[in-house]
Amino acid sequence: MELGHEREVEFQARRGEWFCALEWARLLGDRQQYEQALDVLGPYIATGWWPAVQARAELLEDWGRAQEAIELSRPYTQAGDRLVLDFFARLLARHGRAAEALALLRPGVEDWFLAQALVDVADAAGQDEEVAALLEARIEAAVPACDDPDCHRLRLEPSNAFDLLATVRERQGHVDEAIALLRRREVTSVNGRDALADLLARHGRIEELRAYTDSEYHGHAARSLAEVLEARGDEEGATAVYRTFAEKPHGMWRVAHLLSQLLVRHGRVDEAIAVVRALADSPGGADDCVVDALCTLYAEHGRAQEALAYLDALKERRDGEEEWDFFQIRLPLMADCGLRDEAIEQARAHPEGGTWYAAWSLSHLLAEAGCIEEAVAVLEQHPGSNNTVLAHHLIDLGRIKDAVRVLQVRPSVAPAPDP
Repeated sequence: MELGHEREVEFQARRGEWFCALEWARLLGDRQQYEQALDVLGPYIATGWWPAVQARAELLEDWGRAQEAIELSRPYTQAGDRLVLDFFARLLARHGRAAEALALLRPGVEDWFLAQALVDVADAAGQDEEVAALLEARIEAAVPACDDPDCHRLRLEPSNAFDLLATVRERQGHVDEAIALLRRREVTSVNGRDALADLLARHGRIEELRAYTDSEYHGHAARSLAEVLEARGDEEGATAVYRTFAEKPHGMWRVAHLLSQLLVRHGRVDEAIAVVRALADSPGGADDCVVDALCTLYAEHGRAQEALAYLDALKERRDGEEEWDFFQIRLPLMADCGLRDEAIEQARAHPEGGTWYAAWSLSHLLAEAGCIEEAVAVLEQHPGSNNTVLAHHLIDLGRIKDAVRVLQVRPSVAPAPDP
């Protein structure tokens, strides 16, 4: 689409390629060709497939036709699928029917996913207290997770009841109660964030957050505290938080990246590099991800030569051996130093240079040098691997039909056995 191949997208949409159909319908909608856009999705919806129904409903809503979106989606809620219920309830709530959404979700309060939607919808419906009562009842109904008298874990449904009830209480202004609830959780961190730490940070309870940081294992509380301090202009205080946590066993593993990025934001590049280098030089620290982060940091600040020198020293410590995970880090660094041809030559000569995974790095080097045909030839030596990368290069060459053939997954002759 970005390169103007609309006719190919339209053609594939009508042949059953869902993502082409979705993008074609969106484009037609943007052009106010609404009925044609809906027609594109029609064959997919005829199969009863929910994602197609949801896509049509979202388009209708975007076009200001929310009532049609509601009428389209409603019949699919009968099966009780959580994804359908979540989408439909939020759709209702966005258009002034939060009470109806609440009634739809209330029976699913034991499901953590639907309970999250219930709490979100309750805000729009002005029914926080009712939902809080439901969650309190679920917490009171929790039973021990096992028969061991020393087991303190609970079988709680929904599993996120403490977090959700804390959300409601905070919304109501009962911050102390929300904090107490979050202290009772079993799972403290989700997706790299700690809800208790973030709650303390939002309400400026810095000393409580600092105390929590001392006991929290993952470093997520330290992150919340450092973010607050940095936002207040206390760069040194934020740095100290990370450095203190880094002194714990395995603490540096958890905060080195965050600390280095903080230092970079404040122009302290040498210190940032020293932090990551100290981790890479620690026992067991020369992990390929850590070394890659260190070399990237060098390269981003015009010091690719120093990164190569570090890799040379690391290779020497390993008796002259350099497996591909580390060798591939060299390639963009050599290119930055004007050694692209040497990099390509060394990549081909590497013991793993003929593998499918080496082909990806080598093709990237060739493409960066403008040798896209050669990059394609390298990738074509490994059919079935790196298909997306190969397709990108083929599209750059204007070989659209070839790119489509690479990307399409043909259906098998016979259906797969039912597991």
